[in-house]
Amino acid sequence: MSSFDTYANRYERIRMRREDGILEMTFHTDGGPLRWGKGAHEDLERAFLDVGRDRDNEIIIITGTGREYAGPAVQPSGQGGHHDPRNPVTAEEWDKLWYWEGKHLLMNLLNIEVPMIAAINGPATRHAEIPLLCDIVLASDDVTIQDSAHFNGGLVPGDGVHVVFPLLLGPNRGRYFLLTGQVLSSGEAKNLGLVNEVLAREDLLPRAWVLARQMLQRPPLLRRYTRVMLTQDLKKRMVELLGYGLALEGLAAVQPVR
Repeated sequence: MSSFDTYANRYERIRMRREDGILEMTFHTDGGPLRWGKGAHEDLERAFLDVGRDRDNEIIIITGTGREYAGPAVQPSGQGGHHDPRNPVTAEEWDKLWYWEGKHLLMNLLNIEVPMIAAINGPATRHAEIPLLCDIVLASDDVTIQDSAHFNGGLVPGDGVHVVFPLLLGPNRGRYFLLTGQVLSSGEAKNLGLVNEVLAREDLLPRAWVLARQMLQRPPLLRRYTRVMLTQDLKKRMVELLGYGLALEGLAAVQPVR
C-alpha cells in the first residue's frame, strides 16, 4: 500500500492535493502546461501506481495547467515529438523507455479502483487517451482533441490510441482520426461522445469537485466496485492489444526514414 505523504511531492510534473479523500492531480512542466516527453511518461506511470495503491483516495480528478492540457503538437515532420523518425532507436531503448513503461502507464491508470474525473483545461494534442479513459470527462470550451504524435508525427499509433479512439469514435471514425491527424473541437468531441460536458474554463474544476463530492455521498464499496466493473472491458482490450501495438510501433521506430 501507498500513503499520500510518501508520494504527494515525489513527481516533478504532477502537483497533488487531497481533501476529504478527493485527490486532484494537476499535470505541468515547470509550472506551465505539460510538455510531453520521457519525464512526463515516467512520472505518470509511477504516480498512477502510487495513487491506485492508496486506499485513502476515494475519487481522483486529473487536469492540466494554464491554457493547455498537454502538448506540444507534433508536426508532420516529427518536429516537437520525443522520437525523430530520421533517427532510429535500438530495440533495447524502445523496450526500456516505451514498451515496458507504455504498457504499465495505461494499466496503472485503469487499475485505480475509484472513480476518475478528467477536467481537460485546453488543447490536448498529446496522449489525449489518458483523460478520455476516465469515467467522467469534462472539457473547457476551447479544448481540441488530436493525436498529433503518432501517424501524423511518424510513429505507428500503437500505445493505446489504437484501442481508445476506435472504441470511443467507432472503427471508421477512429481510424480516420488516427490516420489524418484530425483536430476535434470541444463541441465535436461532445457530440461524438468523447467528453460529457463542455464548460467555461473558470467553471471546469469547480464542476469536477461538485461531481466528486456528489459521488462521495455513495458508499465506498459501491464506488469502488462500480469503477472496477466499468473498466473491466477496457482492461481486457488493453491486455490483448496494448503490448502488440507497442511492439509494432517499436518495429517501425527502429527503421530510419530516408
